[in-house]
Amino acid sequence: MPNVRTDEELIQRMMELAEGRYNCSQILMLLALEQAGRENPDLVRAMSGLGDGCGFFKETCGIMTGGTSILALYGAKGEDSEEDADNLLLMVEEYGDWFEQEIGKPYGGTRCIDITKELAGTPDVKQICGGLVFMAHRKLNEILGHYGYLTS
Repeated sequence: MPNVRTDEELIQRMMELAEGRYNCSQILMLLALEQAGRENPDLVRAMSGLGDGCGFFKETCGIMTGGTSILALYGAKGEDSEEDADNLLLMVEEYGDWFEQEIGKPYGGTRCIDITKELAGTPDVKQICGGLVFMAHRKLNEILGHYGYLTS
C-alpha cells in the first residue's frame, strides 16, 4: 500500500526538501519514491539535471520532465527482459496535456523561464514552483491510480 500523505503533510515534506536544496524534479521523484517506500539516491541525483529547465538552461520545466520520469519509473523498460508498458505513452500524453492546459497556458509556455520569469534559478522561485509541484504530484497520483499502478 502506498504511503499517502495528507495535503498538510505533503506540503510540509515539500518544504523540507526545498530547504534541503533539492530542485523541482528531485522533489517530485523523492515524493514518488517515498510514497512507494523506496530509496534510490542515484536516481535522485540524476533528476537534478532536469530541474531548473534542464540544468539551468531555463528550457522545459523540470516539473514536466520530472513528472514524465516518474511515469516512466512505473511503466518503462528497465532491463533486457522487459518491455515498456502498453499504457506508458498514454500516461505521458495525459500528463503532458494536463501540464500544457493547467500550467503552460496560464504561464505562457512550458519552459522554466516562461513560468518563473526573472525568478528562474533564484531561491525566490519556490513561491511559484511549490504550488506547481504540489499540483503535479496530485496529477501524477491520479494518472498512476487510473492505470492501476497505485492502489489505496
